Amino acid sequence: MFSPVLPGKFFASIPPLALFLPRHNYMLCFHFPQALYHMGTFPPAFLYPNRSFFGRYPLPTRDDAWKLLTEFTQSESLRKHMLAVEACVRAYARKNSADEDFWGITALLHDFDYERFPNNDHVPDREHPAEGAKILRERGYPEEMVRAILSHADYSGVPRQTPLEHTLFACDELAGFLTACSYIRPSKSILDLEVSSVKKRLKDKAFARGVSRDDVIKGAAELNISLDDHIAYCIEALRAQADALGLRGTL
Repeated sequence: MFSPVLPGKFFASIPPLALFLPRHNYMLCFHFPQALYHMGTFPPAFLYPNRSFFGRYPLPTRDDAWKLLTEFTQSESLRKHMLAVEACVRAYARKNSADEDFWGITALLHDFDYERFPNNDHVPDREHPAEGAKILRERGYPEEMVRAILSHADYSGVPRQTPLEHTLFACDELAGFLTACSYIRPSKSILDLEVSSVKKRLKDKAFARGVSRDDVIKGAAELNISLDDHIAYCIEALRAQADALGLRGTL
């Protein structure tokens, strides 16, 4: 903490109410009888209406995020994939006492631009997820969220650093694989899917070819947990959302 130097006796006499040090800016708040006086540098989104004065401004709501997702994504299967990843990431947020809404909205939007900008050539600065990042910034989403979404694609060149970034990456491929495993069961359900069955399918390279086995394994390693525990935790997260994800099957 430090004592701010402010012009004039009036300002100098006002004690700091709080000091916030977000990732890319700082904010000093001073108590006024009727308002808060702010000094420091602010991200552009601070100028948007309905923003908070406290460090991280409020997120767009989940409803806002869902509207954005459906604006750019028509595929039902891709929508359900994003919902599945959201379910897994939210479960990890609760486990880690993190901000569940922040983590969940990040996961929900991680592929929202993929249908329109698929990026089959894995170009780092064009198409998915680079185009999505531009859109999110334009619409006032926090940079921490944008960076996490960029980092889930290795080819973006954005290294994963935060727990959210590692968790999003770890859940992305696995959520898709668990969905595929559920669909081929006689019950077509996540409710009776077991870890042993998933690991057996992981060894079958002809099954769900689009899922990177290396990324599934690397994801668990980035979370510092065993692959078995990671699979089991994500299965439980998807079971809790089985109806919304269309994974209840006949059970």
